[in-house]
Amino acid sequence: MEAESEFESVRNDPDPIRRGQRASSLLVVYQQRATELARLRKEAIEEAHRLRGMSYTEIAAALGITKGRVTQIRSTAPGPERAFFGVGPVAIGVPWRYQTTDRERPLIAAEDAQTGEQLERLVEGLSLATTRFQIEPDREALPDGDAVVVCGPKSAPVAANLMERDPVLSMIKDAGRWWIEHEQTGERYRSPADDQPSESTDIAYVARHRIDGRTVLHIAGIHGIGSLGATHYLTGHLAELFSDMRENECSLIVRASYDGLTITGSELAAGPFRW
Repeated sequence: MEAESEFESVRNDPDPIRRGQRASSLLVVYQQRATELARLRKEAIEEAHRLRGMSYTEIAAALGITKGRVTQIRSTAPGPERAFFGVGPVAIGVPWRYQTTDRERPLIAAEDAQTGEQLERLVEGLSLATTRFQIEPDREALPDGDAVVVCGPKSAPVAANLMERDPVLSMIKDAGRWWIEHEQTGERYRSPADDQPSESTDIAYVARHRIDGRTVLHIAGIHGIGSLGATHYLTGHLAELFSDMRENECSLIVRASYDGLTITGSELAAGPFRW
């Protein structure tokens, strides 16, 4: 088995520093897998009860554990929506935005920084470990493992490449503004803030990809605040979204209102569309 081979490789690494570093990294992966197995066991128990009509006493007997242990598993294991982000660890990335102050330098917009922080809280609340990475303007490659990419297609090739995979929704620029377009119907969605600057409402694109056995979530607001609004929506509706889509690839559009950097409300504007 690959995991066993990696385990033995770490054990036999002659360099103590490298061995310690590799052991730390592998320990995080093993802990994430253990948490995912706990989620899968809880889901299996509920499925056996719901779909097969088995009592929890019968399930406990079939699994070789006590009914009290079944109760404990049901109350303590992570919820099924955890799987929306994969099995972890989850790398969360926000873009550098090059701006000129006293000199041209890469900066992180306040909206993007807050989006990253709120995503981190959401993901860690699902018992998933997180890491952070920056999305440079020329970045094409995804990080290893599960990831969340907060970036529009104009900001980096990695985001444009992800959007190319979506058969339903795309982001296009027309007449000096960005739109989210439904590929089949031609229907377009625009940011209300582009029509009336005083309108504190924006929209965002959200997609869930499965690439080479890992999960990549892509979030792209028409403006930076839209990504924060999408995160607000996911925080409040993740269980519902996962119940509808399960672990399928999908995309959706979120509309959110805001006051400064505070999201005052968010809702589904279109979708979710299963691929």
